[in-house]
Amino acid sequence: MSNATPSAQFQKVFGRAPEIVTRAPGRIEFIGNHTDYNGGTVLGASIDRGVTVALAKRTDGKRNFYSTYNGKTVTLEAGAPVKQSGEASWTNYPLGVLAALPHFGQSVIEGFDYYADSDLPAGAGLSSSAAIELASALAFLGATGQHPDRETVVKIGKHAENHFVGVPCGILDQGVSGFGKAGHLVFIDCAGPRFDTVPMPAGASFWIFNTHTKHALVDGLYSARHRECMAAAQALGVKWLVDVSVDQLRAAEAKIEPTAFKRARHVVEEIARVDATVKALGAGKIAEVGALLTASHRSSQHLFENSTEELDFLVDALVASTGVYGARLTGGGFGGAVMALAGPSFGAAQAEAVAAAYAAKFGARPDILPMGTGDGAKVL
Repeated sequence: MSNATPSAQFQKVFGRAPEIVTRAPGRIEFIGNHTDYNGGTVLGASIDRGVTVALAKRTDGKRNFYSTYNGKTVTLEAGAPVKQSGEASWTNYPLGVLAALPHFGQSVIEGFDYYADSDLPAGAGLSSSAAIELASALAFLGATGQHPDRETVVKIGKHAENHFVGVPCGILDQGVSGFGKAGHLVFIDCAGPRFDTVPMPAGASFWIFNTHTKHALVDGLYSARHRECMAAAQALGVKWLVDVSVDQLRAAEAKIEPTAFKRARHVVEEIARVDATVKALGAGKIAEVGALLTASHRSSQHLFENSTEELDFLVDALVASTGVYGARLTGGGFGGAVMALAGPSFGAAQAEAVAAAYAAKFGARPDILPMGTGDGAKVL
């Protein structure tokens, strides 16, 4: 990310000042792995890193997209957005937002100059896609004098991801980026959807360990897990897996294909863990919260099978470290990052020891990213 202000950078690229500057944060999936598209509950945290978008309208029908990611400008004509590939593929996120706007009764900006900058590390499972979608939505809407409620902005971002980018995500990523609040977790009942905030425990901190590993078939594996969950729900005669209890699922095991049953068991038990975590947070039982986080990872490891050897090693090393309450993969899985919830006695020296042990085993060092919470998407 550049040290210059977004307005100054926009001026440098386009030779004029932007009309609007927006920012949306990345997010940590605290607990609730793959529960969102199953109608369940989830807890996330918006973080103090994100995506900034600056924009100014044009009158010639040109749409210029510039990103500091590759330092290049993509120029497209106004009209119905067309999915891009290659170096221009990053524009599919703002293009998806443009394509989504009419579905929510919002008018579409025609020509514009668009600048995007990010201080989110790539591939760390911190949902840079939702951040750019929400920052883009606020910019496109604000530049045309439209100000729908926050829930609509979140749904626009999700629609872009589902229907244009083509990832069948639930509302976790966009919901946390949109409704985030510093010092709090965001609780989402995805069936509603309903959004609320829950205070973070005093003295607790997040540490992200980014492995930079990614399964080559990650998108296909995510879609496969989605299909397996839907197959389990269909076999159970329900719309979503949230509509069955742990006991009901176990009683119906014979009706469900074995792999789909494992996926469903993870989801149904994970929803129960989210609810238990909310209660433990309210009671100030941070050790119990940590145990639930680690249990979530074990379920991802053995039932949902979206972990990796690298992620499992980090979780094992972290939960054995002094001051760590619990650890789990964060995000879709199949690579990416691990999140640890730690107390004041876990600091840089302890984090370095974990990273060194990882490097000794895998020959590469993970990035260590201490994270603070931040506010949700906004116009600057």
